[in-house]
Amino acid sequence: MTMFCSRRSIGLLNDISQALSKNLSLRCQRVQCLRIGNAEIPNDKRLKFALQRIHGIGRQRAHQILTDLSIENKLAKDLTGVEIHSLRDEVSKYMTGEELKRCVRSDIQKLVDSRCYRGFNHVCNLPCRGQRTSTNARTRKDQKNRERSNWDAHQSLAETMQKLQERS
Repeated sequence: MTMFCSRRSIGLLNDISQALSKNLSLRCQRVQCLRIGNAEIPNDKRLKFALQRIHGIGRQRAHQILTDLSIENKLAKDLTGVEIHSLRDEVSKYMTGEELKRCVRSDIQKLVDSRCYRGFNHVCNLPCRGQRTSTNARTRKDQKNRERSNWDAHQSLAETMQKLQERS
């Protein structure tokens, strides 16, 4: 008699599982991508490459994050809930995304406000990292790039900086 009950319950469980697998609402609940550091990480990529989709995380930092958490380089869809939570905590320790972009913009604005040579080059849309500017830098000096920047608005600052350089 117990054998008969167990067969019936197995059959009932089988029917329930088939009904659940046919239910479309349960099929669509698979997560397509993770959201970590205000960026979407694709499920079909390995973690080392998926983390690089976050602005401010490159190859070295992605490798460092994975070794600090001792997570192997597996597909993002294979992460457990605990690993996702620890990954979010670790990424939040670094300056990434819009916060990093805002910081870079404020640093450039400080250079422009202090009227140093690098700030002058930022205003004039010239190379700022020690490259030649008199004969090279054709792509930065291109007319399209001048139109994109506030060339007319910052022209007076550029003229003032040139006068200061001529005096010294």
